[in-house]
Amino acid sequence: MVKDIHVPLFNLVMCVSGAIDLVSPALVGHHKRVAYIAKSIAREAGISSEEQNNVVLAGLLHDSGALSVKERLDALEFETNNAQSHAHTGYLLLSKFAPFQEAALLVKDHHTPWAQGTLQEEVPLGSQIIHLADRIEVLINRKREILGQVKDICAQIQKQSGHLFSPDLVEVFMGLAKKEYFWFEALSPALETTLQNRVGMGTLELDDDGLLSFAKMLSQIVDFRSPFTASHSSGVAASAEALARYVGFSERECKMMMVAGYVHDLGKLAVPAQILEKPGRLDDREIDIMRSHAFYTHYVFEPLPDLDMIRTWAAFHHERLDGTGYPFHHCSANISLGSRVMAVADVFTALTEDRPYRAGLTREEVMSILRKMVGEQALDRQVVATLEAHYDEIYMVRIEAQKAADAEYRAFKEKA
Repeated sequence: MVKDIHVPLFNLVMCVSGAIDLVSPALVGHHKRVAYIAKSIAREAGISSEEQNNVVLAGLLHDSGALSVKERLDALEFETNNAQSHAHTGYLLLSKFAPFQEAALLVKDHHTPWAQGTLQEEVPLGSQIIHLADRIEVLINRKREILGQVKDICAQIQKQSGHLFSPDLVEVFMGLAKKEYFWFEALSPALETTLQNRVGMGTLELDDDGLLSFAKMLSQIVDFRSPFTASHSSGVAASAEALARYVGFSERECKMMMVAGYVHDLGKLAVPAQILEKPGRLDDREIDIMRSHAFYTHYVFEPLPDLDMIRTWAAFHHERLDGTGYPFHHCSANISLGSRVMAVADVFTALTEDRPYRAGLTREEVMSILRKMVGEQALDRQVVATLEAHYDEIYMVRIEAQKAADAEYRAFKEKA
């Protein structure tokens, strides 16, 4: 029985922020530190609690449009070029999910120089605060003692007052910078708890459509990194939902299966694009890196216990019934029917979709591989039999879903 979904908004945001941080180890914690600095500046500037919460939310998500490692690492340079491109991309992605739309507007302009805003359309105050907080954070060297860096950080920020940054906000920051606690908290290992205790985002109730919207947004953050993967999650989601219906799942469970399909590869944000796009066989090192993605899908959803069923359906799609799958080596007794459906849908989509190095396989080729995997105790016999009995219908559902996703990707790239 699928229960109603009630999710603390802060935890939901941390789920997305944590996923984005997977892109590179150098980025871990960047969003949290920017959110904390932005919150502190916003509080000292006297803006309302509601606006402060929007600033925190946007700070935790501000680099969601930097879809490659290079874009993310470039954004960590104080003087960065073309940063407004990833800001606009982040706006396009985040605005697809209604609870993030106000934050998306702040993300859109978080790299617009203050002086440019005075000449053209005014830059929202929240965007100005995030821009300043972001640049303060990239100036921090976490390998050095922090208080010894404050003078240089302040000098570089002061130098850009009236150009990159609002003079009023720079003045607020200069007051904060004199307080040691501000710097210690910004670098505290307990920063997430500090943030959570200081914001009042409340609980979000997500209906089925809202949950699907959230999942689809996450899938696009993953899939839109490359034209080669732009529609994969959509294909898996559609195939898994159709297969679940034929297996006998309820209507609501089928929708949850689609949600799980959209997010099943979220952990691939931790896998470099050159591995995901490699046309030939992966070497041993690349295979080891690729095996991490299912674990990270499981890890990212840890703050959301109300989504545990979706989490297991999504993250266990590489487990095998004989216990030799990855990353948890669960055996058949610990692999739910939902996870078995997802595993078959993932393999089916991978085999039937076109890849840069080959066309999708024929029905005979696909079924031969699936039967072999059943014999090897990799996939569930009954689920594969159900797929075979309804092959044409599920195949067409996948085709239509991936056509729609490819069209959405092309439209997205034109806007971005």
